[in-house]
Amino acid sequence: MNSSELMRIAQAMVAKGKGILAADESTGTIGKRFSAIKVESTEENRRAYRDLLFTAAPATQAISGVILYDETIRQSTQDGTPFPRYLAQNGMIPGIKVDEGAKPMAGCPGETITEGLDGLRERLVAYHALGARFAKWRAVIDIAEGIPSWSAVHANAQGLARYAALCQENGIVPIVEPEVLMDGGHSIERCEEVTSLVLQTVFGELFAARVLLEGMVLKPNMVISGKKAANRAVPQAVAEATLRVLKRHVPPAVPGIAFLSGGQSSPEATLHLALMNQMGPLPWTLTFSYGRALQDNALKTWGGAPGNLAAAQKEFAKRAKLNGLAAIGGYAADMETQAA
Repeated sequence: MNSSELMRIAQAMVAKGKGILAADESTGTIGKRFSAIKVESTEENRRAYRDLLFTAAPATQAISGVILYDETIRQSTQDGTPFPRYLAQNGMIPGIKVDEGAKPMAGCPGETITEGLDGLRERLVAYHALGARFAKWRAVIDIAEGIPSWSAVHANAQGLARYAALCQENGIVPIVEPEVLMDGGHSIERCEEVTSLVLQTVFGELFAARVLLEGMVLKPNMVISGKKAANRAVPQAVAEATLRVLKRHVPPAVPGIAFLSGGQSSPEATLHLALMNQMGPLPWTLTFSYGRALQDNALKTWGGAPGNLAAAQKEFAKRAKLNGLAAIGGYAADMETQAA
């Protein structure tokens, strides 16, 4: 394990004013998003859409790295440059999603376990050769009546730790993503309780697996009310609760925390990030690793039409710039109308 190189890459992933674009949607997931805008999910359409995002020049100033999918890391830009090479040449670190999805967990009704450890070492070697320098593994923890169980929390934390250790062994920085879902009707207090348990367990397992904390990036959920909650917490409360949990459970050795958006609207995710960065100083960099919260407007603007390319890239660049500002505490909600 080359510790200094892992630390260098991890620091670059959370560089000041930059964040990570999650463009790692599976073929099934991006198919659903294409269906919503009435675009056929062919390999060429998927390639063209990713090309639109990666080559949006102004956006790259706020993007430190891009998480790719297995199909995407093997594709190229319109002029034939492999995506990983293009990204690296333009100051964006290529990454790769390596988990094989959350599957029903035996003995734990309503809960899941993320699979993909079998053969992971060999896949990481291949991905490194293709240009990937970081990876992502997502564990999913749901909140509902009687769950999460300790069994599900512990098993998913172990999986994250084993994945992280394998990544570092192969010169790849792991993004450790334990996501507590915001799909239910739970309160922000319940989310804080569960997120605390999850992070405490995850870092215990990372320590046991001898993972180099300085050579990883954490990708957690924000502490937020469930979407179906009768009374949802205000943005300031979300920022305060999230920082409270992070300060209690994330060691300062971790160089950066890149939040997932987790179903928040684009402006909501940006505002929460900005509010937290305005409450510093903090022991780690706080930034973003957003998918839909960066892409939604661009995807709808594009609509599969080549003639909409420039307008879609402008929408993506706008969201990237606003989130880059949020990552240094320089965003305010009224910038949404100014940018429009």
